[in-house]
Amino acid sequence: MECISAEKDAEGRQRVNHVTVFERPGLHEFLQRTSEFADLILFTAGLEGYAKPLVDRIDAHNRLRNRLYRPSTVTTEYREHVKDLSCLSKDFRRIVIVDNNPYSFLLQPLNGIPCLTFSAGQPVDDQLMGVIFPLLKHLSLQNDVRPALYETFHMPEWFQRHGIPQIDQAA
Repeated sequence: MECISAEKDAEGRQRVNHVTVFERPGLHEFLQRTSEFADLILFTAGLEGYAKPLVDRIDAHNRLRNRLYRPSTVTTEYREHVKDLSCLSKDFRRIVIVDNNPYSFLLQPLNGIPCLTFSAGQPVDDQLMGVIFPLLKHLSLQNDVRPALYETFHMPEWFQRHGIPQIDQAA
């Protein structure tokens, strides 16, 4: 997919970028089927001027309930551009974040689903429909997603192995 993104340069002049985007296989089916049982929110560390035109093309059917860009991220003592889910809700029982960068969810490690990074050169990629969708479907039946996600990924221990101490989460 070709997309045009517009940003302002240091002097305030409009700068146009032509960007080629390779969509992960199954993306549109994933968005359609997942939106049938979940509220989808895009949370990206990307700048809105760059990301919005891309997301507009990807989400032509308006399945995303909300879009959060870099200004919605926070800086911690360990990383910049961390996606703090408390800006969405104080109740973490039914919130899940899927990200190829686990550091993005270091503030709520029990809510994170790490996924493999997509590369256009990969011969086969079934992450969305073969791995993530079935997990999300299963989690949609849980009163609290955190125990199932902990049992699957053990993210607090992953962060500890990478030098980040356990962070207390709200209930």
